[in-house]
Amino acid sequence: MTRPVPRRRSLLAAVTVTAALAATAVGTPAATASDTLPWEGESAKGPNQPYQHGYSATTLLDWDPRTDTDAGRLRARIPLQPRADADPATQRNPALPAETRMLTLAGDYGNAFFESHPYTNEFSQYLFSYWQYTDAYASWHGMPTEGVPEEYYDPAAEWTQRWFEFGAVNLPNPGYTDAAHKNGARSLGTVFFSDHDRGPQSYSELLVRDGNGGFPAARKLAEVARYFGFDGYFINQEQSRVAAEDVDDYMDFLAALRAEGLYVQWYDSVDAGTGEKLYENEFTERNAPFVQNDARGPLADSIFLNYWWNSEKLTDSARYAESVGVNPRTQVFAGVEAGKYQFDQPYDLRDNLGEDGAPMNAVATLGADFVHSDYAHKTDDDKQSKVFDRERRWWTGTATGTGPAGDGEWPGVSSQIAERTAVTGSTFATTFNTGHGLGYWRDGVRAGGQEWGNIGIQDTPVTWQWWFQGDGADGLEADYDYGPDYTPADRFDYRPLGAFEGGSSLAVSGELTGDAVLRLHKTDLRLEEGSRAELTYAGPSAGDADVSLALVLASDPSKTVRVPIEHSGPAGGGWRTATVDLSAYAGETVSTLGLGLAPQAGPIDDFQVNLGALTVTDGAEHTPDAPTGFHVEQALTATDELYLGWDLDDYEDVVRYDAYADGEYLGGVYDDNLYVKHFTGTRGTLRLVAVGKDGSKSGAATLPYDFTRGPGDVAARASEDGTVTVAWDKPVPPGSVVTLSGAYEDTLRPGHGRTSVTFRDTPVDGGDFVATVAPARGGTPVAATGAFADTEIEPYPTSAVELSGTSLRLTQPTLADWHTLTVYENGEPIPFDTTYSQGERDRMIRGRTTLDALSVTLSAADSTVTAVIEDYAGNRAETVLREGAG
Repeated sequence: MTRPVPRRRSLLAAVTVTAALAATAVGTPAATASDTLPWEGESAKGPNQPYQHGYSATTLLDWDPRTDTDAGRLRARIPLQPRADADPATQRNPALPAETRMLTLAGDYGNAFFESHPYTNEFSQYLFSYWQYTDAYASWHGMPTEGVPEEYYDPAAEWTQRWFEFGAVNLPNPGYTDAAHKNGARSLGTVFFSDHDRGPQSYSELLVRDGNGGFPAARKLAEVARYFGFDGYFINQEQSRVAAEDVDDYMDFLAALRAEGLYVQWYDSVDAGTGEKLYENEFTERNAPFVQNDARGPLADSIFLNYWWNSEKLTDSARYAESVGVNPRTQVFAGVEAGKYQFDQPYDLRDNLGEDGAPMNAVATLGADFVHSDYAHKTDDDKQSKVFDRERRWWTGTATGTGPAGDGEWPGVSSQIAERTAVTGSTFATTFNTGHGLGYWRDGVRAGGQEWGNIGIQDTPVTWQWWFQGDGADGLEADYDYGPDYTPADRFDYRPLGAFEGGSSLAVSGELTGDAVLRLHKTDLRLEEGSRAELTYAGPSAGDADVSLALVLASDPSKTVRVPIEHSGPAGGGWRTATVDLSAYAGETVSTLGLGLAPQAGPIDDFQVNLGALTVTDGAEHTPDAPTGFHVEQALTATDELYLGWDLDDYEDVVRYDAYADGEYLGGVYDDNLYVKHFTGTRGTLRLVAVGKDGSKSGAATLPYDFTRGPGDVAARASEDGTVTVAWDKPVPPGSVVTLSGAYEDTLRPGHGRTSVTFRDTPVDGGDFVATVAPARGGTPVAATGAFADTEIEPYPTSAVELSGTSLRLTQPTLADWHTLTVYENGEPIPFDTTYSQGERDRMIRGRTTLDALSVTLSAADSTVTAVIEDYAGNRAETVLREGAG
């Protein structure tokens, strides 16, 4: 039995941030180091900038890309690239078993919650750059579920005061997935259940079977992964326990995920016999059945062991794994709690080395992004060199990358994990672009003055950071050069040149006393009759040295072949490109690409050369055709935002699209759309260029735009009476069209001289829409976004409860926008305990009520019980769950 309740304005569960508080949110020493607070100023999130969100089990089962906000703009599109077979002879440490795998579980955009963008205009965001040691990157973060009002998040409040719901299912950032795939590494989402972090969400919601015995949730997880372009999930089951009767279903669920083609890693947190929470800290018969099961065969692909291990436990883990047919170096991951202990680890990674000095098990780290997130000046552009040094130390053992680490110091991940490469085939190109910059350069000319960050267009990182060889190399160092606005580490004294293409070049500087080689990229490149290399370089003293291409060939890995670069004389400090004929080596395979240097006449005290681009091509034509279908999806002039779209070509033919407006760089991506922030142009030409796998650029697709002949800025306002009024600044000519699109579609033609129209009988369900004014006789259409009024709510159904006598068992509402549920017994609200020990509240709060609180003991068996549900908009409806005796 249900009846409506009068609508009222909702009260926010968190305080809206005041201007004074917001002013301290970024870059202040007082800020909590591990928080990534919202960007401010020019880097602040655009009003319509796409961002990711999390999914509860309920929203997961209802998932549809057509109704999932921004889903089409948050897809990773680069396929997982194959990696070369192991070549121990060209590893920095040939004794390392190349099969030992590495998983890093870390933040991929911080935890600002509403700012999970694949790219934005910020140099100081964290961008991972050690893919060569990584087999899988699993994203570790919290994402609010869709529809949570952003004002519920107060960045100034401490972490227990986040009174909104985080999804149990969180997706990897699409930019990170693209970067991982480019380097041959898997990208994983996470499924996380705990007693606090996800409120009353429970693993049991995923284990519901359909009439055929299958798991709809497993199929949805696979559908989501395929659509968004990632490879599987890290399953972190840390609720207080899994019911014993659910253990078999959970195992079947894992098998169902793998049957969908997903990679699955299980966390060491459940006793396979009892379902109790268990941190075994080694691989034993108590957790092995989730990986290799006697009755079911293989289940999860691998396991992440909890952190409290020692040499004996890791030795026993490897032995037990081998006894049950599990490869410990590829399936049993010794966990390292990177974020908590950082460089002062209580558990020595060397304990994973066997008597032969080789790793016994795979390695996994949690929170290696601490190198940025826990650095006090992480948001300061002029302090980023410290972040880079911290990350280099974590992965290689020393801040300079020259290694090895000292006794008792953190040895670096590379001490156990051999470098990998996805540079295969017969063509390779890099511009030494790390995926962010303080400007953007094209062909050596600065084409954009804005700072930016976009890991999706990061080039394959230099494999060894850094590996110099030769008698003359002791005084040399390497660094990424981000131009005159960048502050390098104090040890450097090079002249900043910036990039040739992208945001950075590679500066090699210092004292060149003799012959030296800098190994750059581990490769598996096949040379053909038409093969050649092109090196673009510059430098104040490059002309005083002989520059060569240093190749290691698979046929003789003990030898470095030096191929001279002709015309490597005085470069005058400007960029120049030299071509090297490699046809003499046709049939050979290049295992390492490097740079050779030698002074022409005695030591050079202040040597510098910058590498701007390096290409190896097979001589075939790889220049792509000009893009097709180039168009403006939305021009949101009132907020200075722009969405562009085009037809996506195969990654074999195009590796990136770059967009420009009248010569100014707008952004790059391998996708069929691009979001542009701070677009203030009024009239001109948009250009879109496709980049081939050899770095060559297509002719430009051009698109004129003209807002001077259009309607001016557009605004749209929805009312509770079911109308939407669209208004604009200037009258448009007869024949102009105004459209409303989204889940609801309609078109109106404004009368002569009109500057507004009103759509009637529109939805009142709170859904999103786009209003577009397309002027007749020229001019670019202009749009505005909005949301329909929300006056509707479905009552909480009686089928969602089990009520008998004094026992009441509630389930979470399934409405997409529900916020609170207040349950009354004889008119008095029943208290509900909250997560993070924040005490009882007089209602169930989405995301913050504990799971145990859903089981209620009533005061009487014949009392009147009602439930009032309220959504984010303040709509309320009451359901009578039981009529009382009176």
